[in-house]
Amino acid sequence: CPPLCECSEPAKTVKCVNRNLTAVPPDLPPYVRSLFITGNPLTDLPAGSFPAQSLPDLASLNLSGNHLRTVEAGSLALPALRQLDLSGNALVSLSPQAFGEGGSPLEELALRGALREHGVLLSLAALLQSGALPNLSRLELADNGLLLLPAGMFTALPALRQLDLSNNSLVGLRNVSFQGLGQLQSLNLSDNSLGVLRNSTLAQFRSLPALRHIVLGHNTWVCDCAIEDLVAWLKESDQVEGKEALTCASPDKMLGKALLKINGSDLNCSVPIDLPSQLQTSYVFLGIVLALIGAIFLLVLYLNRKGIKKWMHNIRDACRDHMEGYHYRYEINADPRLTNLSSNSDV
Repeated sequence: CPPLCECSEPAKTVKCVNRNLTAVPPDLPPYVRSLFITGNPLTDLPAGSFPAQSLPDLASLNLSGNHLRTVEAGSLALPALRQLDLSGNALVSLSPQAFGEGGSPLEELALRGALREHGVLLSLAALLQSGALPNLSRLELADNGLLLLPAGMFTALPALRQLDLSNNSLVGLRNVSFQGLGQLQSLNLSDNSLGVLRNSTLAQFRSLPALRHIVLGHNTWVCDCAIEDLVAWLKESDQVEGKEALTCASPDKMLGKALLKINGSDLNCSVPIDLPSQLQTSYVFLGIVLALIGAIFLLVLYLNRKGIKKWMHNIRDACRDHMEGYHYRYEINADPRLTNLSSNSDV
């Protein structure tokens, strides 16, 4: 047993808790099945940290509450590993090959509060999508402040039964695919910032035969016309736990109203809210108004055609008289005799 750890051979357990360790002890007993290395200033997990030959029976590994920042390739390549807890670490780098090149037998993975860096989330998505964890049945991603999830993040997890996404900041699930999760039984989406669930997401929920426990409490539901599909699904579905307690967060007139008690008259959805269709309708209406004004203008011109014709003749005669006056003056100024005659006449 390492000097800074507590070992129990009958229980197959080793505990290295709050021992100021900066590296994984190299002389762990080979009988260990449950290993706790928590509360230490452990920052890096290099390749070979847990030699597969020396730890053939290690099934449960708890590394929570350390200061882990990097998990390198091959650092968790253990042949019997079933449970791994990396919660409470400020991970910066997580290698997609952390569990080795082949598939890992891992069944439970806890990453509560360990994915604050967006790059680590992308690395985790690459790890999950690679098919390295085909036996994963429980995935905990709570308390990570996640806004959006990478597309197709869960598509290569056919054995997944429990997925915990609670206490994040998820604003939508539009790019999240649950297809292929035929074994999924529990989905926790509580304490997020979800305003609505689209019809495409609800259709995925309906298509999962084993999904019977969905938690949606403490989200910021926006009770406008876009929430109609969600309300209808809640009323007909038995998948949502505690759906009676789900209430509107906005607008103000709907604040606190139970989603199950919402009806069409509350939402006032008789007028479409689709902005492009509204603009198209406005353009059509504007065209009709302009055409009507043009028709009225032409009608007025037609009814006053005689007066307009007379008015145009008067303008023509006035212009002609004016031009004749200019022409007469030009002729007088051009002829010297007429100029003298004009001067004598003035005298």
